[in-house]
Amino acid sequence: MIYLKTPDEINTMEKANKILAEIFELVAEVIEEGMSAYDLDKFVEDEIKKRGALPAFKGYNGYPSATCVSVNEEVIHGLPRRDKIFKNGDIVSLDVGTVYDGYYGDAARTYIIGEADERTRELYRVTKEALDIGISRAIVGNRIGDISSAIQNHVESHGFSVIRDFVGHGIGRNLHEAPQIPNYGSPGRGPLIMEGMTLAIEPMTSMGDWRVRILDGWTVVTVDGSRSAHFEDTIAVLRDRVRILSRL
Repeated sequence: MIYLKTPDEINTMEKANKILAEIFELVAEVIEEGMSAYDLDKFVEDEIKKRGALPAFKGYNGYPSATCVSVNEEVIHGLPRRDKIFKNGDIVSLDVGTVYDGYYGDAARTYIIGEADERTRELYRVTKEALDIGISRAIVGNRIGDISSAIQNHVESHGFSVIRDFVGHGIGRNLHEAPQIPNYGSPGRGPLIMEGMTLAIEPMTSMGDWRVRILDGWTVVTVDGSRSAHFEDTIAVLRDRVRILSRL
């Protein structure tokens, strides 16, 4: 079932998501070569709690940490281990969730450590653009497939792949709600987009093959070892516009 949110619910969700937006800005200032994923995780968890929220991922389906820190060929759900040390040229995706007053926030950003090669920088740029393009299709009267196909077309037009085994989703009082939002598909297909929907749109991309496998029970990696990027925002669909809840 798709749950439509009231204006008051959307306002509360915005508080949960603005916490993420603030933290992503702080991360951009502190993330650097030589830092460990573990230290980044602890930094983010402390910042979440300072703002009166809880880390949504910690304990969710048994996940042990507050964040997912995925480096290079790691697509999503990367465990923030002590021995995962960021190196110059790495591409690092940080996925974070919050719970605030009973509602969830969920967003992800990708960072480049130091100086990366041109293709890595292009992957970063195209994935970020794909998120904005997908969000622009989340309007009343469209269908979920309009979001999915727009993301796929943009990513593939630059020679990259979209990950197909994991998708975006509805969000609200639960971290994952209906509908699912694939990053590939056909326009005009899928559930109708309605006022009051709150969605987490999240293109996940690869330089090479879209297929993935899972390591250590959590960390999703590309099968061919190609680099990946991940951007995500939580949005609310209003009558005449899209409200991006997880940006400042």
